[in-house]
Amino acid sequence: MKFRILFLYPFFFLLCAAAVFPDQLYKSNVTASYYADKFNGRMTSNGERFNMNALTAAHKTLPFNTVVKVTNLGNGKSVTVRINDRGPFVAGREIDVSKAAAVTLGLMQTGTAKVSLTIVNGSASTSENVDDMQWDIQIGAYTVPENADNMAQRLLKAGFTNVVYQKKGRIIRIALSSIRTGKVQAYLDTLESKGFTDYYVHKRI
Repeated sequence: MKFRILFLYPFFFLLCAAAVFPDQLYKSNVTASYYADKFNGRMTSNGERFNMNALTAAHKTLPFNTVVKVTNLGNGKSVTVRINDRGPFVAGREIDVSKAAAVTLGLMQTGTAKVSLTIVNGSASTSENVDDMQWDIQIGAYTVPENADNMAQRLLKAGFTNVVYQKKGRIIRIALSSIRTGKVQAYLDTLESKGFTDYYVHKRI
């Protein structure tokens, strides 16, 4: 009897470990794209600087620092990335990977590909419909009120009507507020066309 217990215990432990720590298939047959040079060095939505040579990605709902295995269903190539940004906000796209990840996946020529997403570390749960989510686009953060006012006036003169002040301690943030998911990319394109290139997107609180 003792022999049987000692023999089965490691096997039982392995079964428990497999049950508790499995990779979680999140989505399959969704579209991945990539972003690179134009955004390199800009602030990501979690406050980091985007490094196109690091293995990171943007997703609309997965928590920051979730580790995701992305597999190109067309060629079988895979890469593991960390979520540190929000997007993509182009209809029909699920995830934006960095240039380094795109190279590994074989996306550089095609630009997009059908992929599967597997959660390696983190949680895939979300109770909110992505299309119903609202976002803020932060344009600047200031400690001097006059500088915040100047940016707000620039945005108003550029035709934006949803300019808000968001104050936290001594920091005054100027943002475009309460933007639906489907309209975020249009806002970003308009900002770019009007010379506002230093921004980042975060979920409306």
